[in-house]
Amino acid sequence: MEIIEIKDKVKEFLIDEMEIDEEKIVDDARLKEDLGIDSLEVVDIVVLVDREFGFKMKPEDFKEIKTYGQFCQFILNRVG
Repeated sequence: MEIIEIKDKVKEFLIDEMEIDEEKIVDDARLKEDLGIDSLEVVDIVVLVDREFGFKMKPEDFKEIKTYGQFCQFILNRVG
């Protein structure tokens, strides 16, 4: 899987499931501050990652992930 495919899937579920405006979703957008993802939504994202990409993520993984770009790269590193 390539990074562009991952970014498309992640963007799609952020828009559809988290109701985030598409224009806010850029590589350097901070998950918490810019996209408004809170700790409860992190749990939802963990479930979506499992469903979309087939691996289990832990909420603790988000301690090191600060931006949308880092999140997509984390997924690529796990599935790539």
